[in-house]
Amino acid sequence: MILAEYMGLVVPILHSALNCGDPGIGSSRVWLRGVVVSTLKKRDLYFCLELLTLYLSVLGSIFNVSCKGEQYDRIAAVWLDGAELLRTSTAEPTDDGIFWTVNKDVTKYTSILLKDDITLSVMLENLVNEIFTGVYHVNLTFLYYDIKNVTGLELGNYVDNNHISMEVNKLRNSLDLYEKPADLIIPISGNGDNGFWFRIESESELHGQRVVIPKNTYKAVMEIYVSFHGDDEFWYSNPPDSYLKMNNLTTKRGHGAYREVLLKIDENLVGSLIPFPVIFTGGINPLFWEPVVSIGAFDLPSYDIDLTPFLELLLDGKDHFFDLGVADSIPFWLVDGNLHLWLDDCKSPCEVQAEVLDYGAPKFNIERSSSFHGLDGSCEIEMRRKSKFSGWVNSTSGNLTTIVSREVKFKNEIKFYHNGTEKRVRQNVREESIVRVVSDTGITISRTTVKKIYPLSMTTKNLPSTENDTSLMLTDLDHEWRDRKSIGDLSISLTNRQICSGWMVVQDHDVLSGGATTQQTYSYRDNVGCYSRSVSAANGTLMSDTASSVCAAFL
Repeated sequence: MILAEYMGLVVPILHSALNCGDPGIGSSRVWLRGVVVSTLKKRDLYFCLELLTLYLSVLGSIFNVSCKGEQYDRIAAVWLDGAELLRTSTAEPTDDGIFWTVNKDVTKYTSILLKDDITLSVMLENLVNEIFTGVYHVNLTFLYYDIKNVTGLELGNYVDNNHISMEVNKLRNSLDLYEKPADLIIPISGNGDNGFWFRIESESELHGQRVVIPKNTYKAVMEIYVSFHGDDEFWYSNPPDSYLKMNNLTTKRGHGAYREVLLKIDENLVGSLIPFPVIFTGGINPLFWEPVVSIGAFDLPSYDIDLTPFLELLLDGKDHFFDLGVADSIPFWLVDGNLHLWLDDCKSPCEVQAEVLDYGAPKFNIERSSSFHGLDGSCEIEMRRKSKFSGWVNSTSGNLTTIVSREVKFKNEIKFYHNGTEKRVRQNVREESIVRVVSDTGITISRTTVKKIYPLSMTTKNLPSTENDTSLMLTDLDHEWRDRKSIGDLSISLTNRQICSGWMVVQDHDVLSGGATTQQTYSYRDNVGCYSRSVSAANGTLMSDTASSVCAAFL
């Protein structure tokens, strides 16, 4: 018997480019049916931290999984000392068995990995009985690279040799002290009884914890992990409650299609995000995701909110309440955060001075409209949020002012046809954030711009089937992740798109038969080089897979 390998497309982590010798390895082998906790002892290792300026991985985690039998897709996460490192989900196994590997650069969690004793926690919400027989076997490995054996970089095979030295110098000059890993990470998470994530059941719930910020903090960023489940797994396709009520529908998947994760400090809104609509491997049409899984399913994205302008409010030595909620949510969402703090290396007693310069309420506007005639009709939601915060921080690096500007535009349209048997969803999210650091003389120290676009188009048609108690479902999906980041002279762009089409005969929640095709194109580009890959799959078989690192022209 040969297990089938499942895959998701990402930029390769170029461990081979770091000539650091053999990595130090710490691993924990676990069979997951709940929370598994163990303690890792860190070896006396040094790390290739100065190579961070090349945007290559120096600390990595490898998440190997295998399973066979009958099982739904499941959500899982990995935490170190309560701070989340990886949010992932499982593929749906076959009777013959499947396996996959998730690689993630975890360099930004260096401050945790440097500790002598680290508590590792893993959660995989699985159910095993006479019907669902699939048991997930997981091997988790951490890779540490020893700086004592570093002899240099071997990137000759990655880009043109005549171009690389100039572009690497640009990267080094563009990345300043604000790009190094945080000195301290404080988890904003639960107690760990059922994983460290907060479970949010409604829009009125807020979950978080009280935190005391060190007085020598000069930069603060909240990293947020989020996933959506139950009645809100497909929140972007949920009609308004009025549609369900007027048609006497029993489904609880309603409350409209707008969702936004909110971050508050002491009950004041300081940031928000609309998550990328990750589709799990049992979603829309499970046949789409064999053997290529949906964008983000194996490594759900996290989202950063820069809180540096608010440091004046936090450096008073008192505890402050950081909490998370989800606007318009229904059961259920899993959310937690990591508060990344950069500390001034000054002599004790050391206190950083700070002042908020601009803290106005974000401009927020949302418009909803709907027109229904029985089971047919349409509804539309448009939202716009715009904010600008600024504040200065005086540390040994000088008096620096951080200005954080952000604008997000959200539009969702849902249409029903043919007595509600055909449903079309169109959604687009556009976000632009700019973080600018200015000296007390007005000189721009750094400027980081991030633009993200998440378009989604989905059509489902339910038709009568020739078999009793079954239905024929036709499905089409086109979704994409596009982002572009610039830091000074450094520019990074990424495009990841999947186009899927298929059919399936469904009885209750079981797929009896069907077929599907998935086309995926992936393109990454920065000042050093490019990587592109195109994959095609049909009916569970990989039909083509081509990759290239050739650039037509440099950015």
